[in-house]
Amino acid sequence: MLKTRNKMVVFFVIGVGSLIGMVRGEQAKQKWVFKIRSKYDNKRLIAEKRLQARKGGVLLDDIEMASFHNN
Repeated sequence: MLKTRNKMVVFFVIGVGSLIGMVRGEQAKQKWVFKIRSKYDNKRLIAEKRLQARKGGVLLDDIEMASFHNN
């Protein structure tokens, strides 16, 4: 269910980005897609950290997450 939702969100963002690219240009499309995907990824990361904290896990900073975990 979660993988399907993630795929739908990415598909939607790229689809809308294509429309923006046709109207405002490729650079505007790239900026918009990057902004939306960054917001989505940040919200997902915050939710994962909250869930881990509720379960009593150890919270890691960004460098530790990048070094020791494959996301």
